[in-house]
Amino acid sequence: MAVARPARIGVIALILGGLAVGTVALATSGVDRTGPAQRGSTAADAAATVETAPRETPAITAAPVDVDPAVQAQLSYALAHWKDYNTDQYGVVTGNDCVNFTSQSLVARGWAMDETWWTSGTGSDFDFSSPWVSSTAFMNYLADSGRATALTDDQRDQVKLGDVVQFDWDNTGDRDHTAVVSRIEGTGDDIVIYYAGHTDDTDYLSVDFAITEKHPGGTAYYWSIP
Repeated sequence: MAVARPARIGVIALILGGLAVGTVALATSGVDRTGPAQRGSTAADAAATVETAPRETPAITAAPVDVDPAVQAQLSYALAHWKDYNTDQYGVVTGNDCVNFTSQSLVARGWAMDETWWTSGTGSDFDFSSPWVSSTAFMNYLADSGRATALTDDQRDQVKLGDVVQFDWDNTGDRDHTAVVSRIEGTGDDIVIYYAGHTDDTDYLSVDFAITEKHPGGTAYYWSIP
């Protein structure tokens, strides 16, 4: 069908208008599709920048833990002589040297002998007071002198390196063995205490092993030294 010229002009105008609207729609649609992707890429890039940024070094660092030189001297003595008996300076109680050794370590720590707790001589030719060599007498000396505070095995959280541990193997009330606390591990209800001593010569023996394996049913006690 023939179309008059004015009509042809109208049709062409409509076609051109439709093409223009379509072009705008496509352009707008393109922006809508690419916009979120571009925004997501920008956020990812920012996150990556944060993740790879170098960490700052704190201006203030924690101070080192102080070590008591007296306790260090005591433990150094105990670990040097738990099997190498110091017969040049002290005597030896054959078969029962545990308190003698513990007493020596306390002298290394800085304790001075007194009229109740003392020794003299070397090797097998030496003299001593009862608290210097007897676990029960040493227990009474510590209680009477005030040089240490008694703790039970339920108070392990208060035990420190260098403290004295004593054992009552048969739970009769006396003390059967004495040693020096040489290591403490764990916290709360999982504290494990180790000791160094003579007679049953050791540098690190577990208190738990002593009262469950070596002497089942035995009880451990401690003396906390300020």
